[in-house]
Amino acid sequence: MNVSPQRRREILDALRRGTVPSQGLDVLAVGLDRFAPAFDEDLDRVASGGGAFKAIRGEYGAGKTFLTRWLAERAKARGFAASEVQISETDTPPHRYQTIYRRLVEHLSTSSMRGGALRSVVDSWFFALEDDVLSAGDVAEDDTDELTRRTAELMERRLGHLTRAAPAFAAVLRAYHAATTQGDRATADGLLAWLGGQPHVAASVKRAAGVKGDLDHDAALSFLAGLLTILRDAGYPGLVLVLDEVETMQRMRSDVRDKGLEALRKLIDDLYENRFPGLALVITGTPAFFDGPQGVQRLPPLAQRLATDFATDARFDNPRAVQIRLPGFTRDGLIEIGRRVRDLYAAGASDPARIARVVDDDYLATLADAVTGSLGGKVGVAPRLYIKKLVGEVLDRVDLHADFDPRRNYELTVRDVELTPVERNARAATPDDIDLDL
Repeated sequence: MNVSPQRRREILDALRRGTVPSQGLDVLAVGLDRFAPAFDEDLDRVASGGGAFKAIRGEYGAGKTFLTRWLAERAKARGFAASEVQISETDTPPHRYQTIYRRLVEHLSTSSMRGGALRSVVDSWFFALEDDVLSAGDVAEDDTDELTRRTAELMERRLGHLTRAAPAFAAVLRAYHAATTQGDRATADGLLAWLGGQPHVAASVKRAAGVKGDLDHDAALSFLAGLLTILRDAGYPGLVLVLDEVETMQRMRSDVRDKGLEALRKLIDDLYENRFPGLALVITGTPAFFDGPQGVQRLPPLAQRLATDFATDARFDNPRAVQIRLPGFTRDGLIEIGRRVRDLYAAGASDPARIARVVDDDYLATLADAVTGSLGGKVGVAPRLYIKKLVGEVLDRVDLHADFDPRRNYELTVRDVELTPVERNARAATPDDIDLDL
């Protein structure tokens, strides 16, 4: 595998913690090739000024988060920006657009920046605007005041109808550019924070742009549209936005859940009506969320928009459909991901040949069976724990201790404290052992 030492280390550190790496997923992707052409078609449509939407369904352990991060990484390799927002009842309920927008901006990433990329994007945009002004040939580069004024005028034209729909967006951008030009870093930082939806920005900073209060629900979607305009003019073909774990809405109060479902419907409709050119929206959820009475089915208009045939054999699933399913890992898939992790580890180990010899394919299968057995035989929930044990308890020891042989010196132990609720329920011996979220 042609992977840099730093990238390899970051991937293995994440796997050792039992989490999905934030990058480098292409070296671990198993069984995702069937989705690539349809995703690329969506990205092509977004890059040409359209929008795209995809709902990804799968049980816990099926790889939904892995798939969305793989998609985001694939998009960033094509020059897109990306952001992932975890839906939760207290922090990011889906009906509070201003919170969704704030988390989107906080996690905004590009191929060169893993997060917090708003400043880089905005500065690139203003640089492009200034370059367009200077290319006209009637403004001198050292005429700061005129260049600032003409750049602001061009900004207003580029934002067009958004300036009328959300005047504060343009006002803050104008003030940010002026503060940056004047070297007033504190004011520029505060204005950028307000533009990103952050609360508690100092009143003196807001006065510099003539705005009051914080970003509210009604303006958040206009700010999203403005951000898409900036991204496009700054050279980014579009934005991939992932709303992960939307199934948490099922655990919310009924009124909050209903508001969230309606907010999701509106967001999808706005996307299809091209209010957000350059946006690829992806949501993830469990089958129970899409099909059950406490999820999508509570709102018939939303259910109609997401309706997809899954009665046909999964071999014939349509990856272009609005909703796609991840069937989850099989035993062979588990062993294959183990093989890729082992080979990635061996490429940076002190004795790669020993890693390959001691942790051979037969041992990978043995460990996969042991982990699956400890989880009630449910392969679908085993990948996270299997990879975590493989890296942190087997490969590390083989690398560090010349006389360690996992067949002789290691016996798998699984404690409840290291398991997620779904994994604990999978290993439950009786119905009384199952943790219910009431």
